[in-house]
Amino acid sequence: MIPSLLARLVREVDPRLLARCAWSLGFGGARSIRAFQKRQRRGRQFPAFLFLSVTSQCNLKCQGCWVTTGQPARTLEPELLDRLIAQAKRERCRFFGILGGEPLLYPQLLEILGRHRDCYFQVFTNGTVVDADMARQMRRLGNITPLISLEGGEEVSNERRGGTRVFQRSLNGLECCRREKLFTGVATSVCKSNFADLVSEQFVRELIGRGVHYVWYYIYRPVGAKPAPELCLSAEEIVALRRFMIELRGRVPMIIVDAYWDAEGRALCPAATGISHHIGPGGDVEPCPPVQFARENVRDARDVVSLVEGSDFLAEFRRFSVSRTRGCVLLDCPRELRSFMAEQSARDSSGRGTALAELAAMQCRPGHHLPGREIPERHWAYRLAKKYWFFGFGAYG
Repeated sequence: MIPSLLARLVREVDPRLLARCAWSLGFGGARSIRAFQKRQRRGRQFPAFLFLSVTSQCNLKCQGCWVTTGQPARTLEPELLDRLIAQAKRERCRFFGILGGEPLLYPQLLEILGRHRDCYFQVFTNGTVVDADMARQMRRLGNITPLISLEGGEEVSNERRGGTRVFQRSLNGLECCRREKLFTGVATSVCKSNFADLVSEQFVRELIGRGVHYVWYYIYRPVGAKPAPELCLSAEEIVALRRFMIELRGRVPMIIVDAYWDAEGRALCPAATGISHHIGPGGDVEPCPPVQFARENVRDARDVVSLVEGSDFLAEFRRFSVSRTRGCVLLDCPRELRSFMAEQSARDSSGRGTALAELAAMQCRPGHHLPGREIPERHWAYRLAKKYWFFGFGAYG
């Protein structure tokens, strides 16, 4: 698998982009992890990776989306976004997830990312606005990997995404990325309506044929104004998804990404470990994108590092989450999470003003914390990467 994957990358990705990815994401990411671990040993807690939602504007209305897309859109000002990245770099943070809404509707995005060539940016996009010119600009900058969301075939995508011809428009975006030889990924939120289509080797091999180099599977969360809890996976389906990924990793020349299980197959939450946190489009400092509560806002401080490190709210969230579950506290105990947010006097940062009520209405749903049903990683490369490079950090004792 590894030789075939490397052959694909050498053949399909612009050599300059591949070198930039290896240097900024590979070597730079490893240094970010080491710096994060050193900070932890000194009692400091600034994440290794930051996720930034640059705008709430979007051209789709997806089921289970936590983003409030009303007008006027909430947006991080260009000067603020530039400053956030620059200040995080002081702590050797070199990888940033760029989210929205639809982040490619943010007019100054590529210009700002181009100012930070020593960083690497994963842009989460629905792909419908990716055209030849935009893909060409990404290739010129060299420090961006587009992560295009696919939620099933045409019929399921239209229903899940609240649009028309969404699947084909996303595939058109993928084709533009392939032609420009970008290092490209696909993300999918696995739910009941798309499970059969997406949790299949045929789907992954079709992605390979379309020039996709990594696929990120994550579990559907029933949040936002249209939570659609009927789409949540059962515990059996989550175990089947995990087993599918484990088995597939040794068979296909594709990187299979997940962010919810460690090398031994135990559940974890990146926000609970503190390895990543989120800054929303309103500037609010949040535990993670779907948990839309905050007590701090980056507009209130000149130094984002001190603001995040000094956040009692984030520290209490990490302690609370670890004390309740190894998995997703949003799925495993939403009403306890609501009580915690009320006790913390945390501000609803959703833009809807209904986040507490939404938590109160949620029922516990199966998540990836399923004690006794752990499936360890089998492939040596994934075991090493998870054990020594990304996960754990003692958050769970």
